[in-house]
Amino acid sequence: MRVLITGGAGFVGRRFCKIFLEKGYDVVCVDNLMKECGGKHPQEGWYQFNPLDFHNFVFYQEDCRNFFVQCANEYFDEVYHLAAVVGGRMMIEKNPLAIAEDLSIDSAYWQWAKQNKIPKTIYFSSSAAYPIKLQEKDNFRLLKEDDINFSQTIGVPDLTYGWAKLTGEFLAHLAYERHDLKSVIYRPFSGYGEDQDWSYPVPSLCLRALELQNKQQKLFKVWGSGYQMRDFIHIDDCVRGILITKDKINNGRAINLSTGILTSFVHFSKVVIKLLGYHDPIISGMSEMPEGVFARGGDVALQKELGFSPSINLEEGIGRILLYFKNML
Repeated sequence: MRVLITGGAGFVGRRFCKIFLEKGYDVVCVDNLMKECGGKHPQEGWYQFNPLDFHNFVFYQEDCRNFFVQCANEYFDEVYHLAAVVGGRMMIEKNPLAIAEDLSIDSAYWQWAKQNKIPKTIYFSSSAAYPIKLQEKDNFRLLKEDDINFSQTIGVPDLTYGWAKLTGEFLAHLAYERHDLKSVIYRPFSGYGEDQDWSYPVPSLCLRALELQNKQQKLFKVWGSGYQMRDFIHIDDCVRGILITKDKINNGRAINLSTGILTSFVHFSKVVIKLLGYHDPIISGMSEMPEGVFARGGDVALQKELGFSPSINLEEGIGRILLYFKNML
């Protein structure tokens, strides 16, 4: 089995590398290690393992678009296309033109996949592709995969990242209909876990809580009002969900990776504080910082139908991150 993972040195990609290397697959990892996107060079050593210990691991530090040109005739049994310009909320809102590079990345990928007749693509979209009109304070609900339907009117997604991922999904549909390129699309919600880049909200909140506890400070700040809600799912559940479901869909249909539980950042912070035994802090919003949509959570009916349900609850997931940071500090 020969597997290509674009963006493979990132938070999600590193976990797939570990799983496939341990299975004995030949793994080719391509990542340009773009600043603020969370990639780590294999020479730094990755969380829980070192990929360079495996003879079946090859790493290319370059833009995947260049890789597609240089390795125009390479064959792979599966491709996990994770490569994207993405960061935390600050990156998405403050640097939208940089995020728009994802349009070029996905266009180059599908052209290459067509040329090489890739048997199966696992494409990473995002919950940002969903219409923001379904995520407003006075109008929100759990988002269903069919809320995006390319045969009907498409709702406005979340900024350039949402538009880029929506376009990537449409290309996957065209690739299947016109060229019989098999794929499955995943829409992860707010994934989190150990070893995630600190620019993302979960590790940032946990690290700040640890620092404030050590300094015996009482004011704990969260971005926006703090009452905006997200569907937090641990990265290990995301990866497990993909491995369970990826072979059950070939026509470019999308699957949520979600828990179906909406949690505000204020409540999330209270869970962190409780686990730390950090007493009576004052939780305050930061109106000058971006908040994003009010409520973004995923319907889980299709996941369950395909045999996947998340198993790591919020308390356990946060506990793992706090332990990870305590061991680092």
